[in-house]
Amino acid sequence: MPVFKTPFNGYAVRFSPFYENRLAVATAQNFGILGNGRLHVLSLPPAPGAPLSEIVSYDTADGVYDVAWSESHDSILVAAVADGSVKIFDTALPPAQNPLRSFQEHTREVHSVDYNPTRRDSFLSSSWDDTVKLWTLDRPASIRTFKEHAYCVYSAAWNPRHTDVFASASGDCTVRVWDVREPGSTMIIPAHDLEILACDWNKYDDCLIATASVDKSIRVWDVRTYRQPVSVLNGHGYAVRNVKFSPHHRNLLVSCSYDMTVCMWDFMVEDSLVGRYDHHTEFAVGVDLSVLVEGLMASTGWDELVYVWQHGTDPRAP
Repeated sequence: MPVFKTPFNGYAVRFSPFYENRLAVATAQNFGILGNGRLHVLSLPPAPGAPLSEIVSYDTADGVYDVAWSESHDSILVAAVADGSVKIFDTALPPAQNPLRSFQEHTREVHSVDYNPTRRDSFLSSSWDDTVKLWTLDRPASIRTFKEHAYCVYSAAWNPRHTDVFASASGDCTVRVWDVREPGSTMIIPAHDLEILACDWNKYDDCLIATASVDKSIRVWDVRTYRQPVSVLNGHGYAVRNVKFSPHHRNLLVSCSYDMTVCMWDFMVEDSLVGRYDHHTEFAVGVDLSVLVEGLMASTGWDELVYVWQHGTDPRAP
């Protein structure tokens, strides 16, 4: 299956919601500690066995930690940058005209970005400055700042059905659920005893949230009865860096970890681990599932490699 070698360490991958063959990759030099960043837009090959090819790339003065596609413009990307900025890129414009915009409000590294999938006019950024910010493309400043977490906010994710609802995951060991129409968070879930690095909503049940933690576990929560998790998924050997629910199956989710593996889980069954991929040779930190092609997966890691493969096949197979 296709592989792409990046010059820097991989941090995040996102499939385009518009094109089956397009993938964005966020990377950072020197493991994201110091140096530049680069955002790649890749094309999947039309024929099996061919490599991934680069459509365009954009250099940044600091590492790029995350990327999200616009849900309303097929050429627009939002990038989370380690210098505290949120940058907008438009692949329809010449590289010299990019970034289209750069928002500089966060006071520390921006760790994640997420575009609203239902309203399609706004996006979130979460930062090590303990805040989440709400933005639209056409405003020069953020619409609102959400500040309740007591430590870095590593992830913020929109609910797939409720346009005003999102969740945020923090190093303070809580997940908070927010409604942008309300003055404060509407729910606080003490989801893990150690830092929570990522969260995601189920695409078929808008009450289910998955959380990934430094405690090596993934937990699935029902916001209607969140005293106990619906499911606890154990199997990673180190901190779980990212988690994504399947856009095609209610019961499936994918994770990646500092143990260098990508795992597929069925949280509804007892033997929940349904696939383990050990193709990375360094920390696996970015993972995504295609909305448009069922079973198509992508991952990236600190080994500077991007893999795209079909679930059930070997990512390294030619």
